[in-house]
Amino acid sequence: MAAHSHQPHSPGHGSASSGHSRVLIAVLGITAVNFLAQVTGAAVSGSLALIADAGHQLTDVMGLLMAWVASVLVRRNASQQRTWGFHRAEVLAAAVQAMVLTGVAVYVIVEGVRRLLDPPEIRAATMVVFGVIGLAGNLLAIAVLARSREANLNLRAAFLEVVNDALGSVAVIVAAVVIATTGWLGADALVSLLVGVLILPRAVLILREAGGVLMESTPKGLDLADVRRHLLEAPHVRDVHDLHASQIATGLPVLSAHIVVDESCFRDGHLPELLGRLQSCVAEHFPVSIEHSTFQFEPMDHQIQEPARHA
Repeated sequence: MAAHSHQPHSPGHGSASSGHSRVLIAVLGITAVNFLAQVTGAAVSGSLALIADAGHQLTDVMGLLMAWVASVLVRRNASQQRTWGFHRAEVLAAAVQAMVLTGVAVYVIVEGVRRLLDPPEIRAATMVVFGVIGLAGNLLAIAVLARSREANLNLRAAFLEVVNDALGSVAVIVAAVVIATTGWLGADALVSLLVGVLILPRAVLILREAGGVLMESTPKGLDLADVRRHLLEAPHVRDVHDLHASQIATGLPVLSAHIVVDESCFRDGHLPELLGRLQSCVAEHFPVSIEHSTFQFEPMDHQIQEPARHA
C-alpha cells in the first residue's frame, strides 16, 4: 500500500506578474524608440558600431515583446491540460532571447573583423550624436528595470540586455571621439568587436540557465545528497529513492520522492505527522525553499515489486 501526498499551493503570481508586465511594456517602448534612432544613425554615418547597437536593440525589442507576452501568459489560471499554467513561458522566452542575442554577437564579430581589415568612411560627428541618444535611452530603461531585475529569469535577461546596450552606446561614443581626433577608422570596427564580445558570454549564460530549467536539472543551490540525509533522519524512515527536484519556472522548484517507512506506520497513524515533518523539512531547511513537494510512502516489501529504481 502506498500513500501519495502533495502540499497544495497556487502557482499564480497575481499582482506581481501584473507589475512585471507594466515594467516590460515601459522598457519595450523606450527600446523601440531607441532602435529607430540607432537605425537612422547607422544609415547616415555608415558606422558598424551603430549597426551593431541597432541590431542589439532589435533583439531587445523582440526579446522584450516575448517577455511581455510570457508575463501575461503566466497570469493565466492552470487547467486540466496545463496543470502549472503557463509558467514555463518565461523560460522559453528567455531561451529564445539568448539564441537571438548569440546570432547578433556572431554577426557583429565577423563583420567587425572584416571592417577592421578594410574600414569604410565614417561620419564621426553623427556617431557621437546618435551614441548619446542611445545611451540616454538605455539609462532610462535601466532605471525602469533596476528594482525588478531579480524577480525572474525573464526580467534578468531583459536587464542584462539593456545594460549591454548602454555599454555599446558608450563604446560608440568613444569610437567616434577616436575617429574625430585621430582619423583612425578602425576604431569603429574595434568597438563593434568589443560589443560582440560583451553580448556573447551573457547570452550563453542565460541560455544555459534556461536550458537547465527546461532539462529539469536540480535547482541551483540545492544538494540532493543533503536532502536525502535529512529525510532519512526522520523517525520511521528506512530508505529514500526516486528523489527528484526540478523547476517549473524561476522561483518555482518542485520535489518528489519515494519514502520507505516502517510497516507499523500504515497501522498506527504515523503517516500524516511524518508527511508534515518531511514537507516542513524541504520547505524550510535548505537554501532553496521547496513548497511544492510530493512524497509517496511505501512499506519495506514494496521495493521488491518495483522493477527499476532511480536515484
